[in-house]
Amino acid sequence: MNVLHTTLQNALEQIQGVHPLLHCISNIVTANDCANLALAIGASPIMAQEPQEMPQIAALAKAIVLNTGTPDEAKFQAAAIAGKTANRLHIPVILDPVGIGASTWRLNHIHDLLSQVHPDILRVNLGEARALLGQTGTEHGVDSLESSRRTETDSCARELANALHTVVLLSGEEDLVTDGIRLKRISGGSPLTRSVTGAGCMLSVLCGAFASIETTFLEATPESATSQPDYYSSACLAAHFWKLCAETAAQTASTPGSFHVGLFDAAYKLSIFNEKGI
Repeated sequence: MNVLHTTLQNALEQIQGVHPLLHCISNIVTANDCANLALAIGASPIMAQEPQEMPQIAALAKAIVLNTGTPDEAKFQAAAIAGKTANRLHIPVILDPVGIGASTWRLNHIHDLLSQVHPDILRVNLGEARALLGQTGTEHGVDSLESSRRTETDSCARELANALHTVVLLSGEEDLVTDGIRLKRISGGSPLTRSVTGAGCMLSVLCGAFASIETTFLEATPESATSQPDYYSSACLAAHFWKLCAETAAQTASTPGSFHVGLFDAAYKLSIFNEKGI
């Protein structure tokens, strides 16, 4: 068993042991899938989005996942309140700026959100990354039609990570994770992933789950008492685990519907039974 698989197994066991509360301000298209995936790996999702209850609920959570897939004014207000509460209490924040280039209104609101809330992990596709950097990009609704050479993708991700002082998980056929200095590529998965809406949203929830137990690892090792949570590692684990789920689901599924269901089954089995030696 290699070091990555050992670390992944330990992290999954931690999630199973503490059942971290994940507060997800999700979108109407993928909220149910995001909640079910969190449950499949042993986390506890809450999908609240009323601004008036954000301070209380955010303070109880172990991670906050903000998704802009189906936004409105109230949802952006809720995201800002939840994110600021989490920042103040050192609770990890994951931002998934879905479709940021779809409209000027959405772009402006996401930039306003970023002026108030610091994300610990930013989960984007290439089109969203370029839109955040003010570069010309191609988005088709909330999907990216971008393709690029590896060096250009690396440069874009590093620039975004350094600009926002965060960890960037740029997902695609090959995922890329960087904190501006370190950079890791995660390959694998299945082409069927592109046939399931919300695969990226679910990956963001996985980022929240793995980020939520970073402090647990620190508390378990007294010598690391002055260390900071390593959300770069959390994003790497989330991306690797999601690729494994896709590979496992594709072993018995050949169509989008069965693959969709298979992703949840795979996440559950890989978490509970540690199949494939993880």
